[in-house]
This record gives sequence, C-alpha cells and structure tokens, in this order.
Amino acid sequence: MYKQRVVIKVGTNVMTNKDNRIVRPILKKLVKQIAELYENDIMAVLVSSGSVIAGMEVMGESHIKDKAQRRQVYSAIGQPRMMRLYYNIFRDYGMKCAQVLATKRDFNPGVHRENMINCYEGLMSEGVIPIANEDDAVSVTKSMFSDNDELASLVAELIQADKLIILTDIDGLYTGHPDDEDTEVITNVSIEENVEKYVKTVKKGEAEGRGGMGSKLNIAKQTAAKNIPTFIANGKKENVILDIVAGKNVGTKVEAENLS
Repeated sequence: MYKQRVVIKVGTNVMTNKDNRIVRPILKKLVKQIAELYENDIMAVLVSSGSVIAGMEVMGESHIKDKAQRRQVYSAIGQPRMMRLYYNIFRDYGMKCAQVLATKRDFNPGVHRENMINCYEGLMSEGVIPIANEDDAVSVTKSMFSDNDELASLVAELIQADKLIILTDIDGLYTGHPDDEDTEVITNVSIEENVEKYVKTVKKGEAEGRGGMGSKLNIAKQTAAKNIPTFIANGKKENVILDIVAGKNVGTKVEAENLS
C-alpha cells in the first residue's frame, strides 16, 4: 500500500529548549514533514519522548522520593498532554494520529506481539499515524526499555520498516566533541566498524531522555543488522526527515554494509 515505511524517533532534547520546556513549533515542523511523506505514499510511525517533561510542566516539583515512582507519576500526567498536542497539530494538517503504549514484554513472541502487529497494521491501513511510547505508568524494571531508541528499534522490526530515523539535538556521530573546531560528523558507519571510541559518556538530568549517543549507536547497529538502515540526525534542522528519505547525505547513516 505504501512505497515505504519509516519509523521516526524524536527525543526529549529535540522538542525542548534550554529551560526544559516543550517547543510547539518544533513539533509542528516534525508533523509537517510526516504529512508531506504521507502525501508521497510514505507512512511514518512516530516514537515520541516527552511525556515525563510534559508532566513536570503541569505538576511542577514532586514530593515523591522514589525516582521510578516519580517518573511514573510525571509520565501518567504528561502522556495525555503530549497526545493532545500531537492530536491538534496533526488535525491542522488534515491527519489523524493514535497512541500506542507498550512495555518491553509486549514484544516477546506471543499474543501480545500479534495484537500489536494487528494494531499497527490496522492504523496504517486507515492512514492514521501511530505514536508509540513506553507505558511508563505500568512498566517495572524488567519490562522497561533502556530508552525510546530501543523501543523505536523494536517497532521498526515489528512493522518491517524500510528506515529508522533517530532524531537528537546534534548532527550525528562526531569524531570528537561536537563543539570542537576540528571535529566532524561521521556520515557512514557499517555495523562492523569500531566507532564506539568516539562516544563520550554524559550524565543526564531527570527531565532529559535516558539514551545518550552510546545507546543510539548501539541500537542503530542492532537495527541495521536486521537490514533496516538507521540514521542519527539533528531533529531541529529544517526538513531533516525529508532530506534523509530523499537520500541526501544528512547525519550519520548506519547500515549492515558500508556502501560509501
């Protein structure tokens, strides 16, 4: 039915400013690109972070001491707010969207996985954009994703996607620190290449996403090994999704075999 299926993961750092506030114009630019893809018979599934930070915006400081419980509360409050934002923006472009929440165990072989496949296939057949997120409110440690990059990879495999696009707030994998003058983006990576040496570990605050560049690279290699080319790119750049789908040299492309 569609020429391509593309899974797009948007991280918290893409949709927020330096004060950890959600920036609606960025969400609008994201949806605008998804709408343009749809007009060209390319179906997108959106894996969106943001529920925790959206909950924090509503609730403010929490008095709950337990970090996992506090995250559950923020997410439960923020998830409907995120969906309301997306619902209104998609409606402005004449499109429909739907929420699909999951825990890691839902991807295990069995009836849960089959039900998810049926749900995604049904939504896409009706031209409805699925918006996936972890069901933080009921997830427990053993059924939690390491981050939404892992969820996006599992969804890409589930729907047999043609591409996975991981959007972050930098241009891709660099040879050094992104702010250094002599550093540059590595445009192509094969799954056999040892590029992990370029990754620096950075501590994140509670409002920020769980996945750093090391996680993204690991997930990208795992996904590419399943013959799903994976891209790590800057979600704040104009038309970045459209450029990637059009085959332009944007961000870092990870694939099973380096064809560059």
